[in-house]
Amino acid sequence: MKSDFLIAVTQLAAERNLPQDMVVSAVEAALASAYRRDGASGSQSNIRVHLDPNTGEVEVYQIRTVVEEVTNELAEITLGDAKRLTRNQGLSIGDTLEEQLSAHAAGRIAAQTAKQVVFQRLREAERELVYAEFAEKSGEVYTATVQRSFGGAITMDLNGRASATLPPTEQSPMERYRPGMKLKVIITEVTRTQRGPEIIVSRTHPDLLRRLFEMEVPEIYNGIVEIRGIAREPGSRSKVAVFARQDGVDPVGACVGLRGIRIQNIVNELQGEKIDVIQWSRDLSIYISHALSPAQPLRVDLNEAEQAATIVVPDRQLSLAIGREGQNARLAAKLTNWKIDIKSSTEIEIERMRVQIEGVVAGRESEEAEVVEAVAVVPDEAGEDTVEKRAAAIAAEEAAIMAELEAEATAAQQVQEAEQIAGGLSPEEMLALESLDQVDEEIEEIIVEEVEEDFGEDDIWKVPEPIGGGPTIRFAEDILGAPQGNRRGGGRRRGGAGPRRSNAPNRGGGRRPGGPATTGTPGGDDLGG
Repeated sequence: MKSDFLIAVTQLAAERNLPQDMVVSAVEAALASAYRRDGASGSQSNIRVHLDPNTGEVEVYQIRTVVEEVTNELAEITLGDAKRLTRNQGLSIGDTLEEQLSAHAAGRIAAQTAKQVVFQRLREAERELVYAEFAEKSGEVYTATVQRSFGGAITMDLNGRASATLPPTEQSPMERYRPGMKLKVIITEVTRTQRGPEIIVSRTHPDLLRRLFEMEVPEIYNGIVEIRGIAREPGSRSKVAVFARQDGVDPVGACVGLRGIRIQNIVNELQGEKIDVIQWSRDLSIYISHALSPAQPLRVDLNEAEQAATIVVPDRQLSLAIGREGQNARLAAKLTNWKIDIKSSTEIEIERMRVQIEGVVAGRESEEAEVVEAVAVVPDEAGEDTVEKRAAAIAAEEAAIMAELEAEATAAQQVQEAEQIAGGLSPEEMLALESLDQVDEEIEEIIVEEVEEDFGEDDIWKVPEPIGGGPTIRFAEDILGAPQGNRRGGGRRRGGAGPRRSNAPNRGGGRRPGGPATTGTPGGDDLGG
């Protein structure tokens, strides 16, 4: 049958989540402190208590040191007295001697002291246990619950085991923390303090994104896909470079998942942070080109001495490659550890023309200097004429080359302006539109030729002359050769006196009451007499 003491120790160990032997050690230290406070043994004595957890029996020992001359009788003993008490002739100066004392009930003050010591030892044991548990978990991800915030720092609970602190420097600028909210955090630092272990967690560390990928993507956890680099701006956007160790595995597809379910879980955990997953490559030019995704560069020029890269992109993708406030280029440079300079194709072409013009000018100047030096040795008039003619020819040729290069630059500028006006069309698209216009013109020419063959040029556009000097033809039917008598309602003679139908109201004529309907001019019956 278990003793009451053992039941109490077991219950206390379960409530504090501590090992049973640690609770027993705390109780032994508390009892030793209580016996030292007791007047019988003295406060300067060294007391050790042994507690049997099964029976609850207490054994009290007084520990004294063997010395030559005693200054404190409660803590020291002479060598002769020690040998007489223990009958041990092997003792020497400096050894310790344990003398068992009779256990007695302590007073009220001693009991209160023992209680305080027990709680203090248990708190220290809890702190030490928490430190030992989380000191080895640095870099791990935990699900924490927001408790409260003070001074900008957030206090979070780690699974009910310990409290962690989320400082302002480790908080995402795009997130808002409310009490009771559950978030995944990564432990970055665990230190000992006077108030117990201090655990620092983070929501902005790049390793948090790495651990989330390991939790969501089994291929990364198993080592089939490896994360080679992470560049992150917390709360806004991140870039992750992945590489497949096994042939036939698509690293980007494995991270994205079916219909994007895997990457969407990570985005939701980071509260909408955009994530670009790119494929890592041993070729630096290809790797840098992938790092600028979603832009598609035309060319990548590397300068390994300065570890800088010049990237040429189409004009319509220049803003896409740079990103909002330079974010895309900044993340790509951070991911690849290379300096990145992004230029459009038009800028590269203008720079090439400028270099070419400078080279031509420098070459012409060197040629002029050589000619002047070569002819300067001839002092006669013929030599002077030759120098002047040669200089004039060089100047004319240089002017012609400069005019040609300026014309090319103007044409390139016009193409760029036309592309901007046309809504950002590339030169290839402009050429395609011009080819379509040429096809339309050819189709129109074929249609005109077919119409001319069917109707004849003179039959359509030439108006026939009047026969016998009659009046000119005024109707399209006459031009097309239709007979005049087939006109609806019969032919109308010029100046004839045929009957006319008037839609105007009758004025003095028309139908009279009881009389027949009349036509003609108003009042025609009166005029007829």
